[in-house]
Amino acid sequence: MSDTYSEGPNYKVRDLGLAEKGRLKMDWAESRMPVLMKLREEHSKLQSLKGMRIAGCLHVTKETAVLVETLAAAGAEISWSGCNPLSTNDEVAAALAKAGISIYAWHGMNTEEFYWCIDKTLEMKPTLTLDDGADLIFSVHNRHPELAETIIGGTEETTTGVHRLRAMARDGALKYPVIAVNDAETKWDFDNVFGTGQSSLDGILRATSVLLAGKNFVVAGFGHCGSGCAMRAAGMGSNVIVTEVKPTAALKATLHGHQVMKMDDAARVGDVFITATGMKDVIVGRHFEVMKDGAIVCNTGHYDCEINLEELEAMAKSKRLVRDNCEEYTMPDGRRIYVLAQGRLVNLAAAEGHPSEVMDMSFANQFLSMVRLATQGKGLEITVHDIPEEQDQQIAGIKLKTLDAGLDVLTPEQIAYEDDYAAGT
Repeated sequence: MSDTYSEGPNYKVRDLGLAEKGRLKMDWAESRMPVLMKLREEHSKLQSLKGMRIAGCLHVTKETAVLVETLAAAGAEISWSGCNPLSTNDEVAAALAKAGISIYAWHGMNTEEFYWCIDKTLEMKPTLTLDDGADLIFSVHNRHPELAETIIGGTEETTTGVHRLRAMARDGALKYPVIAVNDAETKWDFDNVFGTGQSSLDGILRATSVLLAGKNFVVAGFGHCGSGCAMRAAGMGSNVIVTEVKPTAALKATLHGHQVMKMDDAARVGDVFITATGMKDVIVGRHFEVMKDGAIVCNTGHYDCEINLEELEAMAKSKRLVRDNCEEYTMPDGRRIYVLAQGRLVNLAAAEGHPSEVMDMSFANQFLSMVRLATQGKGLEITVHDIPEEQDQQIAGIKLKTLDAGLDVLTPEQIAYEDDYAAGT
């Protein structure tokens, strides 16, 4: 990949000449995100975010671009970076820069560049932060604590980030309130399950083009993301094996018809492995030692620590890139193990991320949470807050209307019955 960039006073992207292609992608996403577009129409008139400066750190996809332009339409000043070194779409980043959005993001950045981009977004001295993985929030707390004094609040998009922030809140280290967008029902039960399931398999297929039918497909973790991967793999004809540390999750996987076993055992029989746990060292050296020749290994968790590639590198006698996002590690005994997307999120690094239709609800939650913080944030307790139930139902209701789905309404008598504790047999 070229090391040349397009730079301006408020952006650094791979190539500004890609903007036209990026705009086409964004137009496509807009046509499939009716909830967010309805909010854009409403709040562009209200200017609900006028005076707000939003620093965002979230995957630069076509769907994210729709969110960014919706925030800007509502009056906010924006500065953006990508939240993963391999998840930025350079065409979309160029289109945002061309549209006047302050953005620092490109595909393939290293760790130093990644944090440089975050630091650039903070030069605007934000009043709100929007995060995916909590690296932006952590950068404020760790390297720029003085900025926390004028930040009203923030949001967090993903499970891993929410876990980090709840730990910070428990330790009393959190300096401003954060809304856990990830924990909204219209996020985790749709984005995490259906979005991750479909896009992760999309990434695997783009990187390998293998037949999934008949293969042993090992899913590490049966949370929302893992269950979505298991569901889609089973739908493609795979024999799904689940590994878990949580008894209730393992039991759910069993009752969904999947085989549950320890990773030490699954490593010997799996053909395709995907980690979705948020925990480090899920697949390590001893597992690589017993994997089949041709085993495919990938990750869909936020960070790249779930697969211990350092141990694999030390064991392998050679490594080569055989396809885009597919590296072949040859072991001393001749076995070949294929790692996808360098162990990073396979759905974003090797594919396009979640479909627009499901991100519509997640990003509607992000947008409404920004509006909530802008109007109510100064009165919120400094902790991690949940999305209000009314917001969840509002977003789901709007989405249903766009799908032409009918919805029953309780009668006054039924509403009264709900709270009638004296009613019985």
